Amino acid sequence: MRHLPNFKAIKNNDAKRQNPSLKNNFNLLLFSALDIATWDLECEFNNTDHRTELNGMDRLIVRRGQPFSIKLKLRYGEYQAGLIFSHLISSHPGPSPSDQYGTRAVFDVAAGSDNPSAWSATVTSPPGNVVALSICPAADAPIGRWTLTLGGSCRIDFILLFNPWCSGDSVYMDNEEYLKEYVLSQDGIIYRGTLEQILPFPWNFGQFEYGILDVCLKILDTNPKYLRNPGKDCSGRRNPIYVSRVLSAMVNCNGDAGVVLGRWPALDKLSSDNPYEGGESPMSWKGSVDILLNWDSSSCSPVRYGQCWVFAAVACSVSRALGIPCRVVTNYISAHDTNRNLLIEYFYDENGRNHGRDMIWTFHCWVENWMTRPDLKPEYDGWQVVDPTPQEKSEGVYCCGPVSVKAVKEGELATKYDAPFVFAEVNADKVDYIRQADGSNKKMTSFTGVGQKISTKSVGNDRREDITHLYKYPEGSEEERETFRKADHLNKLLHRQESQGLKLAIEVAAEKRKGCDFDVIAVASNSTTSEKKCRLLFSSMAVSYTGVVKDNCGFKDLLNVELPPGGERRVPLRLNYSKYCDALTEDNLIRLAALLVDYSTKETIFTLRDIVLDNPEIKVRILGEPKQNRKLAAEITVQNPLPVPLSNCCFSIEGANLTGGKTIKERLESTVEPGEDAKVKIYFKPNHSGLRKLVVDFNSSKLCHVKGYKNVIIGK
Repeated sequence: MRHLPNFKAIKNNDAKRQNPSLKNNFNLLLFSALDIATWDLECEFNNTDHRTELNGMDRLIVRRGQPFSIKLKLRYGEYQAGLIFSHLISSHPGPSPSDQYGTRAVFDVAAGSDNPSAWSATVTSPPGNVVALSICPAADAPIGRWTLTLGGSCRIDFILLFNPWCSGDSVYMDNEEYLKEYVLSQDGIIYRGTLEQILPFPWNFGQFEYGILDVCLKILDTNPKYLRNPGKDCSGRRNPIYVSRVLSAMVNCNGDAGVVLGRWPALDKLSSDNPYEGGESPMSWKGSVDILLNWDSSSCSPVRYGQCWVFAAVACSVSRALGIPCRVVTNYISAHDTNRNLLIEYFYDENGRNHGRDMIWTFHCWVENWMTRPDLKPEYDGWQVVDPTPQEKSEGVYCCGPVSVKAVKEGELATKYDAPFVFAEVNADKVDYIRQADGSNKKMTSFTGVGQKISTKSVGNDRREDITHLYKYPEGSEEERETFRKADHLNKLLHRQESQGLKLAIEVAAEKRKGCDFDVIAVASNSTTSEKKCRLLFSSMAVSYTGVVKDNCGFKDLLNVELPPGGERRVPLRLNYSKYCDALTEDNLIRLAALLVDYSTKETIFTLRDIVLDNPEIKVRILGEPKQNRKLAAEITVQNPLPVPLSNCCFSIEGANLTGGKTIKERLESTVEPGEDAKVKIYFKPNHSGLRKLVVDFNSSKLCHVKGYKNVIIGK
């Protein structure tokens, strides 16, 4: 309850009798004359009604286009039906709020308004000394901190968010299950790994944890556009297109005071001894909460370090916190087209190392934000790609999007924003060349398809949903041809390879546990009617997920491979732990490359396959009855699969509404011998009921950042 200075309440007819000249200014004066003793923002009711209660009940946090209620208690007299309130003033706290920018609204208390773009207020209580007001913010009001002024002395501060439950809001989503997943869910799954072995990576978005909303608003107030023109920037916050573009730039710190500094040791050619000196490995993060709070507490210094899934996850947390439906998406075999010609050219040597500038990443993560696009055709409403990983500049800034997923599918490359870059990520044509001994380049036959198994977490469960069909038409379809025609990309259809007489494939065992020795097999086959004599090169190299190859893990060069008509040759290559253990990056990836040269025709067949080595499973057991505000224990076990001892072992856990917005760590004093279990018991106290995800990480000297999670239902 808040208190105001004493003002005498005046009834409507009394005021007119005392001063007839009040006619034109009557409503404002009457409102100011109310003698309001205290007021109640009804935070518990309003925040629950607006689905913001997980942010806390100590302040008013509401969504635009939806009424909220406040109660005013009069010091003297009673409110009567004839008493008129008017001229409530709502203002955004930026400098010089104005009607022009939509950051200031002056509105009357009336019977209500049918205009969703206008603020409105009504009295909902009967006559008495308590006045209940229902106030409805405009459905297109700028988001952020607002101050509501009732008369001259009553000032109410509140936070206004996007409202995907309101049909008048540009982020409206008409599906309650989707809203639970894409706005309210505080945890999720991000997909990493390879095309053939997709790995779930648990993440704690934590958008409702204590302090996170304030950090998200601070991000908006730190962006360069706000610093240049605060009024215009605050006005732009009515538009999720504008806000998404600002977030895309501010989640990375390239060129501004953004949140995360990226580091890719392989791309940056950094020493492998301590590539993340001065910060944390991107693999160490389990959620966005620590990252956002660290940025805030360090005076907006960038958090070190992130890679694509970290940038995407932080952007997802901020978007959901502000009320924009958002999901993290992973694209496998993702192209980075540096010169925007939709062509990715790789120039390989005989060891399978690329010497070109273009890149194809094993996977790449971005987010999709849900909104209408009044600046585009109506069919381009819905999911929009927003990519906060700093790759290329857009309008002079390291950001990307939002661009309509549907526009990408249709090949509409003139669509705002950055459609050509995103189209290339999922559709670029890859052409491979082999560098000859004389320095010349010879085109090879290869079968790498860009943009496959585009993945996101399913709604309401932890299964993977394949959304490739939202980005691309089926290969070979008439719709695909029309899309490529519009995108001036028919060269991809010309380059598409037909089945050749010689074929080359790589087979991999189902189990490829880190720490074990195992075989991979190159399979060369001849479907012609004549015998073929060939040379076969088969190599394996450690590789980062960005496609930068490291040390060799095994190599074969067979000069005389004979393939009878209709026959095949299987060539095994042994991968030994002793050889690959020190070469691996944290991605646990090995690139297999096979090259087959037909001596008679000089035709060169080439194939690549990335494999990810399996980490051991982390087992999590919850001890005790999971209830709100009751101490629980997580018993966590992982077995050492390596033939060497593990030292410096550390378990850590975090989870939205489980660990108090913090990471809890437990270290082991002793080493863990080969085949032995590392086991700890970590205590935590949930502060909210419901389905929650406990995210677990194990790190050690030789086995780094093994992830796991446990879904826990917390009772009341």
